[in-house]
Amino acid sequence: MKSRLHYLGITALILSAIVIVSTQGLFAADNAAAPVAIKIDNFSFTPQTITVPAGTQVTWTNQDDIPHTVVSDDKTTFKSHALDTDEKFSFTFTKPGTYEYFCSIHPKMTAKIVVQ
Repeated sequence: MKSRLHYLGITALILSAIVIVSTQGLFAADNAAAPVAIKIDNFSFTPQTITVPAGTQVTWTNQDDIPHTVVSDDKTTFKSHALDTDEKFSFTFTKPGTYEYFCSIHPKMTAKIVVQ
């Protein structure tokens, strides 16, 4: 018959494993890049230029009264559909570099994201 001390030892070992797994999960969440918001309003992207760490999700929200798009200069890295008022588009930047983008409906609307 197993002793009570044996069962307490097993319980302590299991609890220690749970704490280790939970702690590692917390550290992983702490290292995640905070999401970034960009506003589309008055025919402009705000902020105009932003620097973020790799792994950052950027979300554009159209707060203008007319549709706009968000399109990378190469037209392939990211491309939104026409966003109506209050619609959003998100993209996660995983690779370092400079990403210039524009509104395909209003090509003079331009901005830049620098990913480090």
